[in-house]
Amino acid sequence: MQYIISGKNIDVTEGLRSAVSDKIGKLERYFTPETEVHVTLSVEKERQKIEITIPMKGNIIRAEQVSDDMYVSIDLVEEIIERQLRKYKNKIIDQQQSAIGLSKAFVEEEIEEDDEIKIIRSKRFAMKPMDPEEACIQMELLGHNFYVFRNANTDEVNVVYKRKGNTFGLIEPEF
Repeated sequence: MQYIISGKNIDVTEGLRSAVSDKIGKLERYFTPETEVHVTLSVEKERQKIEITIPMKGNIIRAEQVSDDMYVSIDLVEEIIERQLRKYKNKIIDQQQSAIGLSKAFVEEEIEEDDEIKIIRSKRFAMKPMDPEEACIQMELLGHNFYVFRNANTDEVNVVYKRKGNTFGLIEPEF
């Protein structure tokens, strides 16, 4: 794997580089040698954060972890990525999306059926047209992290969601 390591408000020391390559290097068995791994280390106040993004054809594997020690964050983020890979391996292959970037041994490996995604409940509801601000208010009133609504201005289905720092985001589809 090819590592692209950068830092925000932190000097990326040789010790941090080797900790990242040692820990994330355990994932090499899942990927081909030319797979790029984008690692961003950042510090905000007392928070030591690592973000890892692994772009693959048709998919992006991403994880972040925050703790008060960067080395702890590095340890924890590796486990998250490994869990994601095992959980979504069948989805990636079943959807006819190319498994380019994944090692042949990992693709052919059998997985436990417990990792299968099961939808246990579905809902149907009428969507009254509203503007994004009204949708944010509805989301807050319901205590949800996201809210699906029909945008009164465009007549398309949109989603508003809560972001960190008590801000909101809007997702508008492009067809």
